Amino acid sequence: MKIVFLGDSLTWGGYGGNFVDEVRRLLPDHEIINAGEGGNTVLNLLRRLERDVLSHQPDAVFVMVGGNDAISYSQFKTRSYYRQAQDIENGFVTPEMFETGYRDLLTQLQLAHVITWVGLEPSEYNQTVTDTLYDYNQRLREMARSMNVPVLDLMSEFNPAHVPERQPLDIGFILTIGKREQTGWNEFEKAQKEGGYSFSFDGLHLTPLSAKKIGARIAQFVQGQTSRPQLNGQTKSKGPGHASSSRE
Repeated sequence: MKIVFLGDSLTWGGYGGNFVDEVRRLLPDHEIINAGEGGNTVLNLLRRLERDVLSHQPDAVFVMVGGNDAISYSQFKTRSYYRQAQDIENGFVTPEMFETGYRDLLTQLQLAHVITWVGLEPSEYNQTVTDTLYDYNQRLREMARSMNVPVLDLMSEFNPAHVPERQPLDIGFILTIGKREQTGWNEFEKAQKEGGYSFSFDGLHLTPLSAKKIGARIAQFVQGQTSRPQLNGQTKSKGPGHASSSRE
């Protein structure tokens, strides 16, 4: 199968660990395409769906986004970044905008007869971001269930039991990310230990080891989905008007 991974910086993997590379290594019989882009919200994914996903004519898509949406809404001092760099009006994505945008995204994929799976992102920077993302993920879970889209809940599997209430995220934090990328900074394990994080090195991005673990979990999920009869009810159509949708 040709599978596109669509998401934000966690999917892109250029800052920290790259779970898509691990999926590619574990599933060599599939063609894996990485369509992750740093800083993206679900609205950004919608804008580039045709260019970065549908143009490849994939058999399936694994979508994972929500961290930036939750940050933009709950961490007020980051909004200038999302407004200027991501072209998000007012600089934030409300829960209602997230739901509407994600539903549009899943609907377009279904209309294109593309098998779709959804991942729920983990996050451990501070309790406010985690609580907001949990709400977004729960909304997404219910939506995906109503649309017969299988969900992999990585937040429940990887988030620590307790997340400290650290200082709010601000534009300085985001600028630090850019500076580190430019200089090739890679002290991930040291930053993880100093920050007291469990799977990330800054509360948001994966360490190389965590990326391997998450990649292995996603590969297991994908393998399970592709081995099921009729791919869990989402059969890829051979042409317009031949898609089927049913629950197991």
